[in-house]
Amino acid sequence: MTITTTEIPGVLLLEPKVYRDDRGFFSETFNAAAFAEAVGRHVTFVQDNQSRSCRNVLRGLHLQDPHPQGKLVRAVSGAIFDVAADICPDSPTFGTWVGFELSAENHRQLWVPEGLAHGFLVLSDTADVIYKTTDFYAPACERTIRWDDPTLGIDWPVSGAPIVSPRDAAAPLLAAG
Repeated sequence: MTITTTEIPGVLLLEPKVYRDDRGFFSETFNAAAFAEAVGRHVTFVQDNQSRSCRNVLRGLHLQDPHPQGKLVRAVSGAIFDVAADICPDSPTFGTWVGFELSAENHRQLWVPEGLAHGFLVLSDTADVIYKTTDFYAPACERTIRWDDPTLGIDWPVSGAPIVSPRDAAAPLLAAG
């Protein structure tokens, strides 16, 4: 597996080895020991989630506080632009973001550590996204930040207005606290 560090400490782009032949392909998508070595600590995942969305759907920016969730995200069909944003006021990278295309073709995964905001935009006709989380979903702890927050200035690769949920459309700006 190839591990690439990003501008935000702790956020990692993982590219598993893919073995192809005339039957198709094989890839080890998760190995606890290799993942612990990559992130520098043991990580326990407690929940797997899957979503299916159509082109131009934007989900995010989401996090939980308290009970933050680390997320290991991948697209198993289609393609997404996946974003991690540092919203921790005491962080030296506060207000920055990184984004990568994750797709069924490139097999990339993004590790979004606990405490960061996460969102994605669907680039293909449809996309199935699977992500592992380090804590259970806790509705009372949900927090959203506007996808177009000017403090973050995320350059979403979308033409026209994205399709967002009513909750995401009404999300507060980062400055609102």
